[in-house]
Amino acid sequence: MQTLLPTSTAGSLPKPSWLARPETLWSPWKLQDDELYEGKRDALLLSLREQRQAGIDIVSDGEQTRQHFVTTFIEHLSGVDFQQKKTVRIRNRYDASVPTVLSEVARTKPVFVDDAKFLRQQTKQPIKWALPGPMTMIDTLYDAHYKSREKLAWEFASILNQEAKELEAAGVDIIQFDEPAYNVFFDEVNDWGIAALERAIEGLKCQTCVHICYGYGIKANTAWKKTLGSEWRQYEAIFPKLQRSNIDMVSLECQNSRVPMELIGLIRGKKVMVGAIDVATNAIETPKEVADTLRKALQFVDADKLYPCTNCGMAPLSKNIANAKLSALHLGAEIIREELRNS
Repeated sequence: MQTLLPTSTAGSLPKPSWLARPETLWSPWKLQDDELYEGKRDALLLSLREQRQAGIDIVSDGEQTRQHFVTTFIEHLSGVDFQQKKTVRIRNRYDASVPTVLSEVARTKPVFVDDAKFLRQQTKQPIKWALPGPMTMIDTLYDAHYKSREKLAWEFASILNQEAKELEAAGVDIIQFDEPAYNVFFDEVNDWGIAALERAIEGLKCQTCVHICYGYGIKANTAWKKTLGSEWRQYEAIFPKLQRSNIDMVSLECQNSRVPMELIGLIRGKKVMVGAIDVATNAIETPKEVADTLRKALQFVDADKLYPCTNCGMAPLSKNIANAKLSALHLGAEIIREELRNS
């Protein structure tokens, strides 16, 4: 029998202190070469065990195998120079030194496929794997070759499609594309961003998901949120077209956010990963608080399409806090499952 309200995480989980600096986003690796390879595998196994202990239904690698959710994928592609860096504005929010596209981009070998195969060997549970989305990829680079955001996005979409098909063949059940840029570049999203994402999922038979959040709990993001007013209605600009797309599932931020819950109604018919865990605070949600968020979401999404989740990744948090939050997610979902069984 399929699990009702299956829980999952939106992205990263804390790395062990022997692999990377704790509570630090995008920390450099502490290991190198063969030790790094073994360390990543050990960290994946540890993350899987912690997800299981917390009661998470759809498990992932916790992004233990990558340093950055975008650039770790890009650094495996040809045509991008990581030595020649430029400073760009990321999502109109903060400046970052990024690699430069100098020639035609191409995927010369699989990036995460071996890691996904390893995860698949460890569990019979459904597994989810996250990839950067085309629009967020182009927003994390300086383009000196194509000189067209749209053209580069389509190139990345084709590359992502190659990777996604091999991840599917490796046994991945849900492939998630991270697109925080969707909450910023609304015109581009509607003009070609969603179409590029559909190119990335072309031909896939596994479940596909797009994750659109308001970002990690870093200063640049929290400062930006303070400028958004009493209601965060960014999803409203893109959900109607996303509802008509071929993407199966949408992952969004709900817990402690100012997103009006009724906006979920704009994607009715899609499966929805409802963010019921706030990743921008050390405060641990109670199961009741999680249940309250899920109960509100059920007004706008059918129970068989609701997937309790985290708002975003939890890499900057301590392991103890992250694990406690995952347990709260599980227990909160259990409350609603029981209510649905008795209704």
